[in-house]
Amino acid sequence: MNEINPVLVEVTRGDTVECRHHGAAAVADVDGTLVAAWGDVERPIYARSAIKPMQALPLLESGAAERFGVSDAEIALACASHSGEAVHVAGLGAWLERMDIGPEALECGAHLPLEANAAEAMIRSGETPTAVHNNCSGKHTGFLATARHLGEPLDGYSRPDHPVQQRVMAVLSDLGGQDLSTTPRGIDGCGIPVIGMALAAIARAAARMARPDTLGRARGDAARRVFAAMTGNPHLVAGRGRFDTVAMQAAAGAFAVKTGAEGVHIAILPEPGLGVALKIDDGAKRGSDTAMAALLDHVGGGLACSAKTALWPFLQGPVRNRAGLQVGVVRPAPGWPE
Repeated sequence: MNEINPVLVEVTRGDTVECRHHGAAAVADVDGTLVAAWGDVERPIYARSAIKPMQALPLLESGAAERFGVSDAEIALACASHSGEAVHVAGLGAWLERMDIGPEALECGAHLPLEANAAEAMIRSGETPTAVHNNCSGKHTGFLATARHLGEPLDGYSRPDHPVQQRVMAVLSDLGGQDLSTTPRGIDGCGIPVIGMALAAIARAAARMARPDTLGRARGDAARRVFAAMTGNPHLVAGRGRFDTVAMQAAAGAFAVKTGAEGVHIAILPEPGLGVALKIDDGAKRGSDTAMAALLDHVGGGLACSAKTALWPFLQGPVRNRAGLQVGVVRPAPGWPE
């Protein structure tokens, strides 16, 4: 893999490059044309949580969001890999309660909050985490809302053969322009199916989300609301200090970004009508954050000053020792992404 994919990010210590992160990235326009690509962008990968904005579309297209009075904040949570802070947990708890669905219906499993302070507070209090604390609980709440609205069984909504997941696969296939019927399959960390998609197809899907007027009325309206919900509630999409939140807060609606496990990241850029998808081969989040920051600066015609300042810690991320002394930097590879 590393013989095919170029070095996108390097990590220094002193004056030596100590680590190199190989990867691939694709930039597509709304017509599906690849306007830029690095590495093997046709090899199927699991997009993981990066495609949550697409997975949230049936929540709106089906009428479930309207029926249950789903707010923009709740749509942002449906797209989130949240940190489990109080605002995330309270928002999802209220949404579930309004639908008369208990947390036990969530099939994502439980874990401590990703945010250190929230996790420490739970441990100190002796509180046991529930599935609502799972970083994917918003997506699962959206799945439950759609199933309840359409009169489908709530139990087993995470199985590949459930109508909820069949709708998601149809959306991904349509937006990405790729037949997904024979691509690789697996199970995500939160229990739902993961489907092999080419980076090029993921970038095409993001580009179509960027130009919702090309999607027809129902899907176009859904895509517009997803984008507005994410960019209007960036803290709900991730959490304190995390890349997606910092980037969208600084960009003030210029783009939406969504990370996924194992070094996957996407971006939706309405102004140029582009979609971006990248995958770091070794799955390192420091690599995907840095690569996405560099691509946003490159394909968007240059980040606005405020956004570039906010993303500088990701473009030139400090490597520190245990005493807090900066001893190196995480940065885009020289000459990339030119």
